[in-house]
Amino acid sequence: MSMLEKKGINFKNNSLAEEYLRSLKAAQKSENTIIKYRRILERFLRDCQKNLNEMEPDEVLNWLTINFGEKKERTYNLVLSVLTSFSKFCIAEEHIARKLTKNRWRTRIPKSLPKYLNNYELSCIRIEAEKFSIRDRALIALLLSSGCRRAEAASLNVEDMVIRERTAEVIGKGKKKRAIHFSDEVAVLLESYLETHPKDEPALFLNKYGQRISTMGIYQITRKLGKKARLPKSLSPHCCRHTFATTMLSKGAELEFIGEALGHNDLNVARIYARIPTEQLTSMYRKFME
Repeated sequence: MSMLEKKGINFKNNSLAEEYLRSLKAAQKSENTIIKYRRILERFLRDCQKNLNEMEPDEVLNWLTINFGEKKERTYNLVLSVLTSFSKFCIAEEHIARKLTKNRWRTRIPKSLPKYLNNYELSCIRIEAEKFSIRDRALIALLLSSGCRRAEAASLNVEDMVIRERTAEVIGKGKKKRAIHFSDEVAVLLESYLETHPKDEPALFLNKYGQRISTMGIYQITRKLGKKARLPKSLSPHCCRHTFATTMLSKGAELEFIGEALGHNDLNVARIYARIPTEQLTSMYRKFME
């Protein structure tokens, strides 16, 4: 019995949902994405028991408004995107005749600048990090120096690291491999960390139980460091990623290069950094990584 069936969803809708989720896995969507989509579909199909081919768009909008109308715009739009994607899948597979959502339902979200560390905050982080374990120091330095995602850092194996050349191979979104580059500081920290690393353990970063660190574990390390450094905002792995990108921009890197370094397939994703005043960044990072 599937997870969806256990939650009281009618058999036909359950079958369509499971088929859709399998298609996401076949398309190499990340495990976190599939879990997120599954939870949203579970809630929707549990509340809306009518067969999908009998459901009206107004019923979907009513459910969306009641359950997510007062939530943050990003949350509302995420749920709408999941339902739209599921609806399109069902149409393509000829399970339903028309889409159950409307594009006009989407709310407009003001584009915000990426959250990154300024020069003073970065100095606070580096000073406070000296009090952390060698593992944590190596991990934080890698995030700031390479711009890799926390999931990419968590999935790193010792054999993926070419410390002599300051490079590593990571598995990004869509299971795509790419090379990342890191600083001399990271190389020194990694060499020190690996001196006490279990030789029979393939994972690079380990938790206190000697197992591969989780993405949540990495998040907790960055958050703890941010609090210890008394930053005015929460420090997250993604903030480290944005800091890497803005550092590169301040040093004159092209957006195309930044996008490739971050593992973005779409250059437009990297264009958000072009909205940050270059003069401000140059001043902030003129001494960073020199």
